[in-house]
Amino acid sequence: MAVMTDIKPGFRDPVLDSQAVFRAVLDAMARPGKLHSLSVLDDVPAPLDAATAAVCLTLVDQDTPLWIGADLRSQGAEAFLKFHCGCPIVDDPAKAAFALTSAAKLPGLDGFAIGDDSYPETSTTVIVQTGGLAEGGEGLTLRGPGIADTHRLAVSGLRTGVWREWTENGVLFPCGIDLILVHGATLAALPRTTTVTEQEG
Repeated sequence: MAVMTDIKPGFRDPVLDSQAVFRAVLDAMARPGKLHSLSVLDDVPAPLDAATAAVCLTLVDQDTPLWIGADLRSQGAEAFLKFHCGCPIVDDPAKAAFALTSAAKLPGLDGFAIGDDSYPETSTTVIVQTGGLAEGGEGLTLRGPGIADTHRLAVSGLRTGVWREWTENGVLFPCGIDLILVHGATLAALPRTTTVTEQEG
């Protein structure tokens, strides 16, 4: 078990840093596929990315159960999140308000909570650590609210079948999950209202 001195520090300025991350996440949700770079954490426990840890420290607390995929669940990461967030860690992704997973090991999207018509906000927000994020060029074509026409986003490392499941997720609106994609200190968001088309060829 990690002792107190083994837990890595959180935000240098908890108020200002959490406000900055919160604004970045809100803007990312409002403008799907737009990249945001966060520079609020210098040292986080492996295998968490800096953006993953920053989002958790901002959004996850004692009232938001967290599920962590096996490939991201280390002793250091669990101790860090429990100490700084105070969150319960659950074994069932369907009972999680937030979930952490790698792109390669992302579970089926239908295994997370989708909320209900009365409380669609009770769905799971899934934070996915990818192998890379880039705007423009080859990759995915995004459409929907917050996008004037189309937006291009390249996401590396995702397992096959994710975007077919994402289309099914969109049909559930107003229910359905939301995604926060991260790589290093960078994040982008895909709310459930965003349509994703894979480039052919």
